[in-house]
Amino acid sequence: MNSIYFYIVYLIIVFAVCIRVIYNTNLASKTAAYLFVVIIFPVFGMFFYFSFGDNYRKKKLYLKKLEFDSSSYDELKENVARKAEEILQAHKSAIGHFFPLANYRRETHFVSDNNAVELLINGEHKFPEVIKSLEAAKDHIHIEYYIFVDDKIGNAIGDILIRKAQEGVTVRFIYDDFGSHSIRKLFIEKLKQAGVEAVPFYKINFIQLANRINYRNHRKIIVIDGSVGFVGGINVSDKYINSDSSALFWRDTHLKITGKAVLNLQYIFLTDWNFCAEQNIAFSFRFFPLEDTIETVYGNQLTQIIASGPSSDYPNIMYTLIQAIGLAKEEILLTTPYFIPEKSYLDAIKIAALSGIKIKILVPSVSDSFIINATCNSYYQELLEAGVAIYKYNKGFVHAKTMVCDNYVSFVGTANLDNRSFDLNFEVNAIVYDTKIAQELKHNFYKDLETADKIKIEEWNKRPLYVTLYERILSLFSSLM
Repeated sequence: MNSIYFYIVYLIIVFAVCIRVIYNTNLASKTAAYLFVVIIFPVFGMFFYFSFGDNYRKKKLYLKKLEFDSSSYDELKENVARKAEEILQAHKSAIGHFFPLANYRRETHFVSDNNAVELLINGEHKFPEVIKSLEAAKDHIHIEYYIFVDDKIGNAIGDILIRKAQEGVTVRFIYDDFGSHSIRKLFIEKLKQAGVEAVPFYKINFIQLANRINYRNHRKIIVIDGSVGFVGGINVSDKYINSDSSALFWRDTHLKITGKAVLNLQYIFLTDWNFCAEQNIAFSFRFFPLEDTIETVYGNQLTQIIASGPSSDYPNIMYTLIQAIGLAKEEILLTTPYFIPEKSYLDAIKIAALSGIKIKILVPSVSDSFIINATCNSYYQELLEAGVAIYKYNKGFVHAKTMVCDNYVSFVGTANLDNRSFDLNFEVNAIVYDTKIAQELKHNFYKDLETADKIKIEEWNKRPLYVTLYERILSLFSSLM
């Protein structure tokens, strides 16, 4: 009799968890995958779901934003919106058929003018620019990284932060508690003793280990004096700097932005800071110099900063990528280390290819994970059949997250093309509307193709059955990766 009661209770619990999965999961593919795991492997499945599957976009991982003086907020909001509209209308003809993308206005994703943007290829080009800019800081340095390693370049930057803090510059540092676990103790303590304010993002506690590992801050942001910023795929680690002694060539891309778009990076940083540090830094013209007495002319490159994460109302980065693909008329060049896309994104690429748009995708020859590599492979067949050209980079590991559309619109940022970046991690991308940056990015893309092998559909179709079967099985769980 007791066993019957136990069985009834067990069924009720499984049923309740299944109802929660259905109610709390947005994507049908992800819902089906979680239901499969919960029903087939009940105990493990329920543990897995509650550890990794809770919908934090629905529940909002954090709600802390910048505080504003209520008497001036409405006026400020109106002025910013009006300025954004003026910029859009002034450059409407130049933006052309990408105007709907530039007009994407969720949250603070306005296009800004008066920017100078510099493309930085690999760590050996990024870090000298970072060091030069940090040395020039006068008022504040805000720095936020997923991976920050206590090695040669990490210590070089750390020493500058310490020196600047001792000179009276305000230095705030956010490090991801999982990605930057190696600096949690001695390195961070050294920074704090010198006056650097340093806090972890979403500190990992043992009880909440699995869930907190799942929602990480994957952003790489530096803001200096509110006018100079860095964003892209390159973390702070010696492995990103290629030399004759490098064990593996690391191909990555970053941007240096000087101008008004940095204010958007500043906003992202400070909202993250208020969450991590449990502070209430309010809007201040110290951090947002919106109106200069004499307008400084930085450049003429239109730039849009797009952020998304579990605190966003929508997956903004995925939406803007899909929109750009849908608006492209000639060519799309895409580089990503991980290609495990949502169905809507995959369909957007296939539709564009079937409509005659030339699409080339560059991915690593071998990923840093066997399972991820096999899962990525499971998507290539349908793309090849739609006419997409896929190249596998074999000079080293390609870690860049970039896209170029029609020699005009460029995406450079932190988001991979997978569910983790689209839905789970805190990410940030920059969109640049400029032919010069697009041509530079395109040039580097085709240079990378010189050390890549194009996948030929005839050979791809000849792979052993057990390989394709393994890949297809893994693809069933791709929405959980």
